[in-house]
Amino acid sequence: MQIFGYIGLITLAASWIPQTFETIREKQCGVNGYFLILNSIGSFSLMLYSFFLGDVIFSVLNSMTSVGALINIYYKINKRKSE
Repeated sequence: MQIFGYIGLITLAASWIPQTFETIREKQCGVNGYFLILNSIGSFSLMLYSFFLGDVIFSVLNSMTSVGALINIYYKINKRKSE
């Protein structure tokens, strides 16, 4: 049954990869800011909770999604100046 946890971990964490690479490449983020803030708070909170429970799968998943959200928030706040 743990295989389903790993499949979920891989697919959910991987969902941030294309958006994050696009954000870094373009140096700006087109994702809704409220979504990013709520997502990062939720991921971070769940990361702490899963660390306390000792659940490796959810600790890794929520750590990775927190990082993805924070990278996108950084670029959302620090928009590229027009050249």
